[in-house]
Amino acid sequence: MLGIVKPPNNRLSEMASLTGKLLIATPAMPDPRFAHAVVFLCAQSADGTMGLIINKPLPDLTIHKLAQHLQLADGGNNSGLADGGSATDGPIHFGGPVETGRGFVLHSPDYFSADGSIQVIDGIVLTTSSDVLAGLVRGQGPVNAIAALGYAGWGPNQLEEELHAGGWLLVEADQDLLFTTPDGQKWDKALRKIGVDPRLLSGRIGHA
Repeated sequence: MLGIVKPPNNRLSEMASLTGKLLIATPAMPDPRFAHAVVFLCAQSADGTMGLIINKPLPDLTIHKLAQHLQLADGGNNSGLADGGSATDGPIHFGGPVETGRGFVLHSPDYFSADGSIQVIDGIVLTTSSDVLAGLVRGQGPVNAIAALGYAGWGPNQLEEELHAGGWLLVEADQDLLFTTPDGQKWDKALRKIGVDPRLLSGRIGHA
């Protein structure tokens, strides 16, 4: 069920600049749950890092189905958006292997909940309250949204070690790649954004 999950404390650290970037899994990634994953990094501090996988939709689960299951279709609070908008549906994604019963919505800034939203970077907001799902199915939610269950988490220095081992590549995030590109094309497009041909990527890729 959706609920508030606080990301790591936003204390200054030498890796704080990774917040808002994308991780691209390489063939050197040993964890099959992250094969061909693209992960949006939501927060990073000395306590660790959290992010959401944005290209792995769960089978047969949509925003409408989850909202109906949680009995949210007619509930939730209006966050100031006008009534009468277009209802939004879409897949629920596998956001990562941590707390898979928790819900997250990564979205455009035209929706903001005082109780459950944080601005990750300019133009991208993360909401952890169920109100955003109710808003989406009533046409009162954000124009662009990615809904997910679970998240990816790393302890202190763990992500840095995985980057050094060649398990991930880094790329700047953009709204088109996050919200417009089909899930099945995000991995290829993210790689091409940094000049990497997915067909030539080998499992021996080193630190980048």
